[in-house]
Amino acid sequence: MTSSANPSTPTLAADKTSAPPPELPAQSKASSATTSAGLRNLHQLIQLRWIAVVGQLLTIEATYYSLGLPLPTQAMLSIVAGMVVFNIISLLRWRTRRRVHDIELFIALLIDVGALTAQLYLSGGIGNPFVFLYLLQIAVGAMLLRGGYIWSIVVVASACVMLLAQHSKPLPLATNVHDGWASAYVLGLLVCFMLNAILVVIFITRISHNLRRRDARLAAVRQRAAEEEHIVRMGLLASGAAHELGTPLATMAVILGDWKRIPALAADKVLQEEIAEMEAQVKRCKTIVSGILLSAGETRGESSSQTTVRHFLDTVVQDWRDTRWVDHFGYENHIESDLPMVADATLEQMVFNVLDNARDASPHWVHLQAQRDADALRIVVTDQGPGFSSEVLSHVGTPYQSTKGRPGGGLGLFLSMNVARTLGGSVVARNRPEGGAEVTITLALSAITLQEPLPEDHGH
Repeated sequence: MTSSANPSTPTLAADKTSAPPPELPAQSKASSATTSAGLRNLHQLIQLRWIAVVGQLLTIEATYYSLGLPLPTQAMLSIVAGMVVFNIISLLRWRTRRRVHDIELFIALLIDVGALTAQLYLSGGIGNPFVFLYLLQIAVGAMLLRGGYIWSIVVVASACVMLLAQHSKPLPLATNVHDGWASAYVLGLLVCFMLNAILVVIFITRISHNLRRRDARLAAVRQRAAEEEHIVRMGLLASGAAHELGTPLATMAVILGDWKRIPALAADKVLQEEIAEMEAQVKRCKTIVSGILLSAGETRGESSSQTTVRHFLDTVVQDWRDTRWVDHFGYENHIESDLPMVADATLEQMVFNVLDNARDASPHWVHLQAQRDADALRIVVTDQGPGFSSEVLSHVGTPYQSTKGRPGGGLGLFLSMNVARTLGGSVVARNRPEGGAEVTITLALSAITLQEPLPEDHGH
């Protein structure tokens, strides 16, 4: 099994403009799910073949030595040795972890049918009670294969049975079923039935589980592709809205500046305070618009700035404090070995989204802790609110899953999770045992930091 990793980029804006379309990663993950299921199914066949080898050895021993029936043991043991060699080759193939195609499973089942036919030919043909083991091969083939391969196995197995009805080495075994358990033929039938029943239950259950896991992974990949497509659409919509909002915001800023210089308004301190507040809010709106365009690969003149991880977190927290209100906000920055990075507006907005959600749930207490764990940056935001409901926790990161009960809610955490995922990280939400919620953002440092060192006075 082969896989390819996308090279990380220092900024999210660059990643969004150079990354492949969502369909390509979805196809890669779908192929990975199919590869994993094929490898597990091949492993099931290998295990089934080992059981067949042990079973044939025990049957030969019981028939030849215990019952004293004449058998061509040398030829039969040679067939068993051939199955062992083929199974070792199959095991080496399985360890390559490359994708297993249907034709490989089909050929493996044909070899198993051929080995069973050869053993039955040497031991009584259709008169051997173990002739019903063909049904096990057909059942396994029906679960592993599809289309023409399934019916090919049915045709081959049926042809082998018809061939054994005409050609086989004689086996002096009476088929008197009226003797009950005293008949060796009846005992053979019972053993064959139990083997078929037990192996069918065990292996068909395992194979079905493998197929269900594959289907579940494919469903998750399709859901991920739909979410990524949703992000693209929202990005286009946000980018268009940001362009449209740029002009009226600039006009409002000019008008407010003119108002400040009007003598009648300049003499009113209350109005001056309100104008200053309006200017601050307009500036905030312009910053948000610039961040939206920057994350979409565009710019309005404001560019990313080079800084360090620790300084970036301090700046983000300070900006959030200046524009939000909360009774108590705790902040712990445990980043000791600092690294250079580019301050990206999308990263800032991701942290803002998580902090905003915490403040909405717990306006009296919010806490943020940042630390470095090996090659990852971990940001933990906690609150003392009611926590997440079980339904929301089971669908964390899904669009429009929110505890706020308003239309369009739930997009903040959804966008944050996808930004983190793009940077090789994750966002995990849980309820704290002592009450409240905890959201942990984990980002790969290789995706957000720079390789070259910063000048000593930069970022201060």
